[in-house]
Amino acid sequence: MAHSGFRKKGRSGALLRGTFAAIPHPVAAEVTARSGADFVCIDWEHAQIDRSDIENLVRAIETGGAVPMVRVPGNNAEAIAAALDAGAEGVLVPRVSSAAEAIAAARAMRYPPVGERGAGPGRASAYGYDISRYIEKANGRLLLAVQVETGRAVEAIDEIVAVEEVDVVFIGPGDLAVSLGAFGSDGAAKLEAAMERVLSACRAARKAVGLFRPDASDLARWQAAGASFFIVASDTMFLGAAAAASFGTAGES
Repeated sequence: MAHSGFRKKGRSGALLRGTFAAIPHPVAAEVTARSGADFVCIDWEHAQIDRSDIENLVRAIETGGAVPMVRVPGNNAEAIAAALDAGAEGVLVPRVSSAAEAIAAARAMRYPPVGERGAGPGRASAYGYDISRYIEKANGRLLLAVQVETGRAVEAIDEIVAVEEVDVVFIGPGDLAVSLGAFGSDGAAKLEAAMERVLSACRAARKAVGLFRPDASDLARWQAAGASFFIVASDTMFLGAAAAASFGTAGES
């Protein structure tokens, strides 16, 4: 299933809301996709998900009516190609801390002459039956989001946002806080200052901004600040929150 407007919407700054799929089972992915999320991002980086799971999770997300994308385990061409060959409509590349690393992700994402992605008969090209048409359209259709989550990335943000093939600059507040040592009484202010630095650079470059939030309670605030591409929690987080809400009131009368 092709979602031809996904990259265009993400790149334009249109509001898109999704969540992470961390449970390595198609039923969980399809249920999550049916929630009304615009997209579901399979978390190959941090969850117990193998490469062999990706294709079935992509199928399930499509069946549920959402756009499938994948957070790859690292910034390497093989992982990016595997996610795209499975049918993902975008990738989220973690730990991008320089323009050179953003360019490397972009080159792995795009076919020549823009990049260096290899052509293969995967699911995305109907196992080779539709490979010519897929290659013709893929460069313009697939979304690249790079994750800014280190102090080094914040320092290099002006160069990162200048990379044309990057569609969304995605802020990962958790790892960014760890990288900055943003803990203790002044931690929140330090983290917010770094996030504002990224948001400001993206506004100046007219680059779309993504952001992880643990819940949807403050999306309006961050949308007003310039973010538009939100990943809210994950299937495991939603499961845990619902269970805790239920059992937290069990026995009360």
